[in-house]
Amino acid sequence: MTTSRRTFLGMVGGGALAAGLAACGSSGPSSTPGSTTGAAAGSGTTYWFLTGQPQQAIREAQVKRFNDANPNTKIKTTEFQNDAFKAKIKTAIGAGQGPTLIWGWGGGGLKAYVEAGQVEDLTDWFNGQTDLKNSIFPSAFTAATVNGKLYAVPGETVTPIVLFYDKRSFEKIGAQPPQSWGDIMDLVPKFNEKGIAPFSLGGQSRWTNMMWLEFLFDRIGGSEVFQNIYDGKKDGWSDPSALKALDEMQKLIKANGFIKGFSSITADSNADQALLYTGKAAMMLHGAWTYGNMKSSGKDFVTGGHLGYMNFPPVDGGKGDPSDTVGNPGQYMSISSKASSGDKDTAKKFIANNTLDDATVDAWVKSGNIPVVKSAKDKLSSITDKNDSEWLNFVYDTAANAKNFAQSWDQALSPTQAETLLDNIAKLFQLSISPQQFADNMNAVIGQ
Repeated sequence: MTTSRRTFLGMVGGGALAAGLAACGSSGPSSTPGSTTGAAAGSGTTYWFLTGQPQQAIREAQVKRFNDANPNTKIKTTEFQNDAFKAKIKTAIGAGQGPTLIWGWGGGGLKAYVEAGQVEDLTDWFNGQTDLKNSIFPSAFTAATVNGKLYAVPGETVTPIVLFYDKRSFEKIGAQPPQSWGDIMDLVPKFNEKGIAPFSLGGQSRWTNMMWLEFLFDRIGGSEVFQNIYDGKKDGWSDPSALKALDEMQKLIKANGFIKGFSSITADSNADQALLYTGKAAMMLHGAWTYGNMKSSGKDFVTGGHLGYMNFPPVDGGKGDPSDTVGNPGQYMSISSKASSGDKDTAKKFIANNTLDDATVDAWVKSGNIPVVKSAKDKLSSITDKNDSEWLNFVYDTAANAKNFAQSWDQALSPTQAETLLDNIAKLFQLSISPQQFADNMNAVIGQ
């Protein structure tokens, strides 16, 4: 089973070694014994979540520990495959029939729930959970916060976007990995002269192109450029830093920075990863979830020590903090505003005691994931594989030290803005629209 971003987001949490451990989920919704399929409001404290291993087993174990310790206030669960969950949860919450505990991705989806008054403001309650609050990576809270208030608690795992490179390709041209955007532009002709594509890219998938813009916006203008867009600021996409980022992006494309025919390569097939580990491309900007597939499919690419990786380098003169990263800063749990006070109390007790407890953190690390808590660092010494240990420590440090961990734009924005964004990103990379046209098209849907 390959692990594409779609699969990863479905499994949620993935990354690192999870690709090799993941299994397909069971078909259709299923419930804990004694509960009703689709158990919702009015049937006690309920919790819906996704199938797919290893995440499913970890979530089931959390509930079992809670129910064993609280026999009079047991939580009833219903499990769904990814697409079924997305279809069911939105309709159920809109009808006031959603579960007590609402599992999700935060960002734009959470903001829609907040604006409709469907989830609880958890700010005051969570401020009282000092130990739990202090244990979580600070960067994980951005996607859980709407208008300065907390409407979800971060949980599960982090997955940053990483600049991967093939050490063998750099040896062939006698160069070092880039330390700045200027270095990237200088490397492009050197790799092309050797017949090696500077960057692999599955451009047909569109979100792969988006990762480039996420970093360039941040490195040139700082995290506030996209924050203004997320907040719906008028003409946010026309910020001078945004226009410069779009211009730099097209400079790289025009310089033949990407492999020929990138617009017809799909990421879901993992073809972009294959271009890197077979030596046809020198570098690749991609999600941490690709490590598992590159290790299992790339022969000795990982085990032979040929894979290198780093955070995206700074842009000379840029305002962005070089520790910033983008990707998936966690998964999130909200509480339905329609639930009874008793069910809300049970849900809060579960979140506080069972979602990031020591048993959960241990299980995530053993599954090859980095959970959103600082205590994960202590667990990494138990990993015996040298390559895996170095990789997971890198993922931990990237997430833990990020001043800002921005959520992927297509998750952070509303569905209307996200689809317009992906459509215009494809055109930008095909050079069929200018940076200003891109900004104008996006400004037209800002705030929708």
